[in-house]
Amino acid sequence: MTSRIHRFVVNAADGGTRLDKLLAQGVPGVGRKLARELCEQGRARVDGRRARAADPVRAGASVELTLDEQPTVGEPELDLDVRLELGSVLVVHKPPGQPSATLRPGERGTLVNALVARYPELAGIGHRLREPGLVHRLDTETSGLLVVARTEAAFGTLTRALRGGRLAKRYLAIVATRELPDQGVIEQPLGPDPSRRGRVRVVPEPEREYAKPSTTRFVVLERTPRFLLLELEAARAFRHQIRAHLASLGAPLVGDALYDGPAWPGAGARHALHASYVAWAGDRTVPSFAVNAGMPDDMRRLFGA
Repeated sequence: MTSRIHRFVVNAADGGTRLDKLLAQGVPGVGRKLARELCEQGRARVDGRRARAADPVRAGASVELTLDEQPTVGEPELDLDVRLELGSVLVVHKPPGQPSATLRPGERGTLVNALVARYPELAGIGHRLREPGLVHRLDTETSGLLVVARTEAAFGTLTRALRGGRLAKRYLAIVATRELPDQGVIEQPLGPDPSRRGRVRVVPEPEREYAKPSTTRFVVLERTPRFLLLELEAARAFRHQIRAHLASLGAPLVGDALYDGPAWPGAGARHALHASYVAWAGDRTVPSFAVNAGMPDDMRRLFGA
């Protein structure tokens, strides 16, 4: 087990915010519940002093959070589909049903278990030991392309690009409605859904509760009597962003039971979402790249059914 300390300084806009909310916003992989538990354990400090979850934190304060993490176990027997291999970056293709990263110590079968077995230099790169090199993640039942940094410098460059909307990402999705226009933009803030664990929802009053501004653009590529095939862009995707945004339009993904999508017979928990394209313009740290991954066979069969 290894301890890692996450540090950040509270900016002027966040001054006076509760500590647990700041931790959830400022430390990747930490939600409000975990933040409260860590505060109770004495793992959160403000300006060097132990602090409580409900304490408001002043602008300019230094916040530290200590997390215990276990390095990811490499599994060389796992398949790994590498679509681009450069000295500083990888683009890999994740199948549906495989988690991007581990959630529990010693967990196996995830994409990162395969990654660290083939690329041991990834260990220690990234926000957390359980997410070695991952610049972003995909939901377990989403297939497609993921960007992985092989150096600390590349990770810093690409995560800043992701936050700034400069890492291009596109998705293909199948929905069972004919009511959507040919193209559109969904600009709705998203936050945890208090009525259903594991979901997010459009937050109607973001000034009164935690929410992240979120923008999803879509274009209808093809219409059939049963389905629409969409291409979507979500440069700074919040957790479940595309899934929740489409559901808010009354057009949930086929197979997405969590967001009340129509059944996809024979597909198990799979939902019809695929990360089909990633691209970066390049700089002195990471060269330019663009990788396409067409619609997978299972979604192709569904759409043609």
